[in-house]
This record gives sequence, structure tokens and C-alpha cells, in this order.
Amino acid sequence: MQHSHDIPHLERSNTATTPVAKAPIAGRHRLPKYTAHPASIPVDAERVIDPPTHCEAGDLGYQLSPSPGLRDWLSAYGIGLAFSTYELGRVVMLGAGESSLAVADACFDSAMALLAGTRGLYLSTQDRVMRFENALLDGDTYRGADRLYLPRESHVTGGIDVHDLDIDWSGKVLAVATLYNCIAALDRQGQITPLWRPRFIDAHVAEDRCHLNGFCTLDGRPAYASLIGASNEKDGWREHRVAGGQIIDIRAQNVVASHLSMPHSPRLYRKKLWVLESGSGWFGWVDLERRRFERFVWLPGFLRGLRFVGDYAVIASSAPRNSLFTGLPLQEELAWRGVWPVTGVHIVNMTTGEIEHRLTVSGTVREIYDIAILPGAVAPRLAGPGAEAAMLGGEPTVSAQADVARQ
Repeated sequence: MQHSHDIPHLERSNTATTPVAKAPIAGRHRLPKYTAHPASIPVDAERVIDPPTHCEAGDLGYQLSPSPGLRDWLSAYGIGLAFSTYELGRVVMLGAGESSLAVADACFDSAMALLAGTRGLYLSTQDRVMRFENALLDGDTYRGADRLYLPRESHVTGGIDVHDLDIDWSGKVLAVATLYNCIAALDRQGQITPLWRPRFIDAHVAEDRCHLNGFCTLDGRPAYASLIGASNEKDGWREHRVAGGQIIDIRAQNVVASHLSMPHSPRLYRKKLWVLESGSGWFGWVDLERRRFERFVWLPGFLRGLRFVGDYAVIASSAPRNSLFTGLPLQEELAWRGVWPVTGVHIVNMTTGEIEHRLTVSGTVREIYDIAILPGAVAPRLAGPGAEAAMLGGEPTVSAQADVARQ
């Protein structure tokens, strides 16, 4: 955990390949104004990653219950899915498989933000952002897997609490450094460069003041960001959980939606800005002209993780787990509808608003942080410390689910 009151510059030593922290230099990380520019796994792969402290391979204890049509839907769109859970410290991957749903599991310390590309995958953990790349050629398989994501690069960030990731127009990794209330760029030399912070934040200090938790880009440039509360005091955002959330236009520094309950995962798709209002369970979009959040579909849980495939939104939900979620509008919604919160992944038809497919997760996994779409993956696997593939018939347990609830 970083305790410095400045974001450290990281550089590689001459004697080791692991980046080492350099003492902060006064004024070095003063915020520059963001300006728009023109437009089982192989042993060697496992050893690349340091073993986490609390996650043991083989000790899974959770169950996956797919709705009847989920496998066919994955096959029709030619994709796999991945989701992260920081509480248990795992990334779970699944695909249609050759004859039944294929599931694989990998272990990391506080697995959080996911970002997938054509061949690669980014993952944020407790103190780094890792890049994985598929090591298999088209048509090749490894122990039943048609995608084998091996670690290729590691941005050691320290404990800056990375909540969201994207790639900018130049190919740099952008990250929400929630502890420092900013969006920052990461480079291959280990340097962390702040790009933007909310106008009301007066300094870069290791204090989570507004809980900046998500952003999206437009043409490779930061466009919109989500935060829980407009506070300039340490942990001040906690007082604004019920209705203090905001969506900010980064370029104009204007609030485009306010009075939200813990908004998360802003995403631009088909010329609309979509947002999860996590504290109420509503998925919707921002009317940029009227500057308000328009509700679209309600889902039974605390929402985090949003991606799109064709006419579908893929959304993750979690069961509220502690006092942080007490008193949120979600509690009233669940009680009024007479339903229990669900930990899982929902496939929402963007035309009808129906939840057509669902993957319910139970057992030791009570929360999902993020999700990723894996193009072309039928049976994906990820290399992690002590990672063991858990194909159907082993752990985690995969069971059939008769029906999918329709809200």
C-alpha cells in the first residue's frame, strides 16, 4: 500500500527487471491540464506472477449456474466472457466449449479492472496492471483451450487502487487511480502521469476523497468519468453514497448527470453514454442535453462491470455485502420487488430490455467487480499463480438453471 502523498515516479533499476519506487520530487506530479490531441498452466508462465497472500489454487468453493440458452448465445456471437472478483482474488473465464460450457479459473491478489482486446487482456490487481496475450495461433489448442492468455507485461503501480482501464489514442494504458482521485497514464518505464482530476479536488494526495471509479474514452481520449461524491476531504464520498454521485464530461469539466446513487462503469456505445447506477440497481443512459440519467432496465444487485456485444449489454451484479451498502435505494428496490440480490452476469437485450440469459454465481463468490468480452474465444484460459483450469465436471461447479427471471 502506498502511503506517500505524491504519486511516485517508477523507474527500472540496472540490476533487476522489477520497477522500483523513486522518492517523490516536489511538484513533479502537478496535474497538467488534459488537452485533446489530433485525433493447468505451463510452469514457466505461472512463475512470472508473484503468488498472492490469500488465494490458494484448488480452494474454489463456488458454483456457476448458467441459464439454458447462455452457451448457445456465446457460440452464436463467437465470444468468451471473463469476470473478476477482488474479494476472492480470482479471474474466471468461460466459453461455449466444444460440447459443454468451458470454465477456467486463475488466482490473483485483489483482481479488479478488466480490459480485453483482439488478442490481449489487461487486469489491475493490488499493486500493478498486467497485460496478457494469447499465446496460441489460430486453430491451435492447449489442454482443451483455444485461447491461452500468458502475462507479457506488468506496470507496477503500487497501491493506487486502480478501478478502471482503457487505452488512449497513442496506445498508452490509462487507469483510474482512485486513491489519488485522478485518471493517469502508465508507461513501459513505470512512470505514472496524472492526466485529469475533478475540478473540486485541490491536490494529488493518497486520500480517496470522491471515489472516482470509472471512465470511458472517445476517439482514444478521456471523455466521461463517474464518481460517488463531490468531496475534497478524505473518505468524504461516503457521506454521498445515496444520491451524491456524478457523471462528468472530462473535456468540458461539466457535470452531465447528478444525484445518482454510486454510479459506475460509464461506457459509450452507439452514440449513447450508458451508466450503471450501482446503488439502485438501474442500468440506463445519460441524456446529455437535459443532463439527467434515464433508467432503462433494473437488475437485482449492486451493479459493476458493463460491456456490449451487438444488440446486447453484458452486466455484472453483486450481492450487497457490508455496511457500505446499507441504506442505499437498492435495498428498497429489492424489498418492493420481493426478490433477493443476485451475484452474476446478465445478458440484456437492448431492444426489448429483457434479461435473456444469466450466469448466476454462488458460494464463496459474493461480488463481481468487472467483466470482459473475449473475441473468438471458445475455451479461454488465463495464466495466474497456481492457476488450474476448472473444466466442466471439476471445480468450480457448473450446474444447469431451469429458468431466467424476467424483470
